Amino acid sequence: MTELERDEFLLWKAAQYEHPNFIETDPISIPHRCKHKEDIEIVGLIMASIAWGNRKAIIKSGEKLLAIFGESPYDFVMNFKLDTPVNFVHRTFSGDDLRSFIVALRGIYEKGGLQASFYKQPSEDHGMRIHHFRNAMLNHFNEPRVQKHISNPLANSACKRLNMFLRWMVRSNAKGVDFGLWNNIPKEDLRIPLDVHTGKTARSLGILQRKQNDWKSSEELYRHCSVISPEDPAKLDFALFGLGAFEQF
Repeated sequence: MTELERDEFLLWKAAQYEHPNFIETDPISIPHRCKHKEDIEIVGLIMASIAWGNRKAIIKSGEKLLAIFGESPYDFVMNFKLDTPVNFVHRTFSGDDLRSFIVALRGIYEKGGLQASFYKQPSEDHGMRIHHFRNAMLNHFNEPRVQKHISNPLANSACKRLNMFLRWMVRSNAKGVDFGLWNNIPKEDLRIPLDVHTGKTARSLGILQRKQNDWKSSEELYRHCSVISPEDPAKLDFALFGLGAFEQF
């Protein structure tokens, strides 16, 4: 197929998969059970942070997370006491890791909120936004084993899970999938969450040449997607992921 045909194909697939039906088997289904902005943010961040492995297992862990948080995750976080038992595990993400996230999130909300932690100035590089958030989280805990759950673009990590979380928060909810809660980060800056499925599909279609799934590859993919859909490059995540995960493209 020609480049034009390829680009039109990707836009068509993006429109096909960005649909409420997509939610049912996706980790985003868990924050969709929340109603209030802060609750969605907190549950969304933790769900994105544990989003690796089998998708059914991720959603099952998300349901356990909601059981721990109760009706108001925000109230749970803000009133959390350090001696509160946290019985949770998802692969290498333990109850102690969740406790550290809760303590850090409480500190972040006391200083302006999760949205503000990603934002310093309008024209800031997208990788630096993620770096600012990472620093804000790490200011509240020093355990090295927890740090691995918060990727660092300055260390050339693809930051798949944080880019997915930002897609959820920033992109419009007009299609009923993402939330569109944050307006301080331009949607045209959003990167594709680069994982096995998106990377393999992107390479098959010739819009990613690098073999590693790292930040440099994420930037390369972003440049191509910005040409195809300059106003909303991250919507192509639906096409690349859907083709790879559901169609074995």
